[in-house]
Amino acid sequence: MPVPSRFAGLDRLPSTSDRWRGAGFRAELSEWISGVVGAPAHLEPVKIRPWACVWRAETSEGVHFAKQNCPAQAYEAALLVELNALAPHHVVPLTAVDLDRGLLLTPDQGPVLGESSHDVDAWCRVVQAGAQLQREVAPYADRLAAAGLTTLGPGDAVAYVEQLLAAFEELPPDDRRTMPGKDRSAVRAGLASVAGWAAEVGALGLPVTLVHNDLHGNNVFDIDGELRFFDFGDAMLMEPLAALLIPLELLAFRLDARPDDPRLRRVADAALEVWSDLAPPAELRAALPAALRLARLGRTETWVRCTAALNDAELDEWGGAAARSLATLRREAPVRLGGTS
Repeated sequence: MPVPSRFAGLDRLPSTSDRWRGAGFRAELSEWISGVVGAPAHLEPVKIRPWACVWRAETSEGVHFAKQNCPAQAYEAALLVELNALAPHHVVPLTAVDLDRGLLLTPDQGPVLGESSHDVDAWCRVVQAGAQLQREVAPYADRLAAAGLTTLGPGDAVAYVEQLLAAFEELPPDDRRTMPGKDRSAVRAGLASVAGWAAEVGALGLPVTLVHNDLHGNNVFDIDGELRFFDFGDAMLMEPLAALLIPLELLAFRLDARPDDPRLRRVADAALEVWSDLAPPAELRAALPAALRLARLGRTETWVRCTAALNDAELDEWGGAAARSLATLRREAPVRLGGTS
């Protein structure tokens, strides 16, 4: 089935970050928060990026955080409504949402769990809890898709790559989002490998489910020993092992670890254990490198979705991110547990 890509068309939208820095948006946000938890005594931006803004609001009802995403990722508010209904103990609670504007408000949950360059136990907790969330919501993938999530299963991978390559070819040579011809040729030459990875991962028979697509310790809170995830703006519906790409790449970088490092294998196994009743552990371990390579398509799609709302200066910095991400498709997976991929 062809996979529709927001990259086709290449429309430019007004800059989100320019709007979020303006007085008009501050006033709009303050008015909305006032109607929910009372007028904020202090309202300050925590983060403004082209893809999302987060604001901290001190109110009589306590501290809250407001968020709005760029248009192509505005589904996060609707997604969090569904996740709070389906798996409330795995996600941050919601104080309020405005689905029309993609605004969401969450109560302060304290410090994030945090990323560690050496605490492998913490990484094991994060990936295992993330996999448990995936298991809980997997039967409701249709509801998550209706909330706005893009579906990119193993069977969609080749068509998705072909579609992106065609879109890149249509860009003028001086467009900052373009992909160099040599990189396009290299990716096209590897389409047979993509098909092979997709077949290997698809043979596991795991359900398409929620993939956070940016899973790490700074996107999770530890509430009385229970991990609660947030920041689902990059989320997609994919095969579940794709969720391991970001944590394993981050940990490999921080540990300067090779793919056969036992610390990486331990973290990966913590997540694979959650799926070991659906596929033999040896097959899960052997297929993981292929799954991690396919997961790079999810990261590519994240950049694709954020391209339209970049201003000129942001295009200089991030305009080529989707092309660079797609070019990494054939790079070795960050961990190797068994088999060859």
